[in-house]
Amino acid sequence: MKSFHSELTENLHRAILSLENVEECRNFFEDICTVKELQDIAQRLKVAQMLKSGCSYQEVSRETGASTATISRVNKCLVYGSGGYDTVISRIGED
Repeated sequence: MKSFHSELTENLHRAILSLENVEECRNFFEDICTVKELQDIAQRLKVAQMLKSGCSYQEVSRETGASTATISRVNKCLVYGSGGYDTVISRIGED
């Protein structure tokens, strides 16, 4: 998967790592993202969780409302990506 590392993205990563709790994280993302962007990111995470648990594309689409294109993109990241979804999913569980 293509990497998009730059000084700007590294600064964003450092900013996220500086957050100390869920409230700070929520406040930061509410400021930096639109409501739609937050919903899309949250949807992708749920899609990844469902795919990792063995759900079919149809089940994922029905529960999340995600398009098959989005589900396919998330699945591609799960299979060929950098392991970010796997790391997060293993740390947060199914919550």
